[in-house]
Amino acid sequence: MGRKLLIADDELMDRLSHVFRDVGFEGATLALLASAAGLKKASLYHRFPGGKEQMAREVLLSAGAWIKAHVLDPLSSESPPAARIQAMARRLDEFYAGGREACLLNVMSSSRLADGPFNGLIRNVLDAWISALTTAMTDAGIDRKQARARAERALIMLQGSLVVARGLGTTRPFRDYLKVLPEELLRDQR
Repeated sequence: MGRKLLIADDELMDRLSHVFRDVGFEGATLALLASAAGLKKASLYHRFPGGKEQMAREVLLSAGAWIKAHVLDPLSSESPPAARIQAMARRLDEFYAGGREACLLNVMSSSRLADGPFNGLIRNVLDAWISALTTAMTDAGIDRKQARARAERALIMLQGSLVVARGLGTTRPFRDYLKVLPEELLRDQR
């Protein structure tokens, strides 16, 4: 019989995610991670024998699964393109806690290494997101090349709005961008 879990996996991923979002991979000490999880360091090592890197990888995989289920899959649904994009904006508001949460994809990407330990995972999520947005816009009658450019710009603006919101200490830039995002993506549709 195995040990009884002191904290459910979903809750653990959420708590660890908050630490990584707040201080990034380098700043996330085992003491901070253990404190946020409400566990001793030994319990964290028991759950994550690969240490902090395994924790970060699992947090990213969990976030990627959430984005797939709540953002990418709905973008690929049979709903009208405008409804898909509106739903994406609502779910992003939830994922980023109205702009209070930093972008996990950004804080976990390595600025020092061209191919850091998590860059492949991050690249896969971003590529899938751009692809799903591009498809939704082409379904709305927008030229594929223009749709892809808009999808990339949308992610740039979305992530940038989170950085600006955090830097200014207000969620307004993020919330303001989410309001105009659907219109920006679908303007001049045929």
